[in-house]
Amino acid sequence: MEFIYGLVNLYRQPKGCAATIGNFDGVHLGHRLVLEQLKETAERFNLISTVLIFEPQPMEYFNSKSSPSRLTRLREKLQQFGNYNIDRVVCLKFNQELANLSALDFVDNILLKGLSAQKIIVGDDFRFARKREGNYQYLLEISQEKKFEVFKTGSYVEDGERVSSTLIREALAEGDVTSANHYLGRPYTISGRVVHGDKRGKKLGFPTINIKLHRNLSPVSGIFAGYVHGIDGKSLDAVVYIGSRPVYKGGRVLLEAHILEFDEDIYGRHIQVELIDKLRNDEHITSEKVLIEQIKKDIDETKKCLKKYSVSNK
Repeated sequence: MEFIYGLVNLYRQPKGCAATIGNFDGVHLGHRLVLEQLKETAERFNLISTVLIFEPQPMEYFNSKSSPSRLTRLREKLQQFGNYNIDRVVCLKFNQELANLSALDFVDNILLKGLSAQKIIVGDDFRFARKREGNYQYLLEISQEKKFEVFKTGSYVEDGERVSSTLIREALAEGDVTSANHYLGRPYTISGRVVHGDKRGKKLGFPTINIKLHRNLSPVSGIFAGYVHGIDGKSLDAVVYIGSRPVYKGGRVLLEAHILEFDEDIYGRHIQVELIDKLRNDEHITSEKVLIEQIKKDIDETKKCLKKYSVSNK
């Protein structure tokens, strides 16, 4: 899969493409319908399958402090797009110039001149350009004049719910990891590079690995049973903590994972942390002694949870 950042590089791509546009936050089951239709359309017409995304996401640009928590950072999105065998991902920096483009200018300058889009696939709630004036109906009305085809993908409905990034955020915020994973079509995963922490876990007898969240706001917090991937090709059982460590009066939200029966130096390694089930909330614990006892309980619960999960997914 090719990754292109910025209009300068985008304009060097002359071959026609089938394109879709959006945030794709979470790359969930609803997005899967769009991506599968994109790939099928590209193959049918011998075009390059192309996903157009923006960084920051438009909501983050307009409301940096009140925008919804992000499910997936850019690198995580790219990993998921790769799973769908997408040919090319184009990422544009979202700024005031891009925000001011009219729907017509966006079509002419970005989709046609930039991407050389011949087929455009969009979701049923798709909006774009200044004041969100562009949508599927607008694309359909100008498609004949502009010489492209537009296709609309319907919503993905599961258990009577329209699957969306908002629905998944709500499930994670409520601690319902099982439902969130169901709507994602895979376990919710946070990835990052292992960095140095304050070594408190090791002093307590439970060494942890630490990764930065790279998000303004975490969509999830608490203690979880999960897996760590990216170490010697193994899937390692882990107790995962996401929070601000109130016992130490912390302020910044971080992710720590205690990998069961593991104590190796993996600083600098890029890993993926899967959340399988939530064990408890990030509660205030009065002392390190109480914390140690609670960690022991969390380890026991994690073993039971992952054993049950493993059996049910055989």
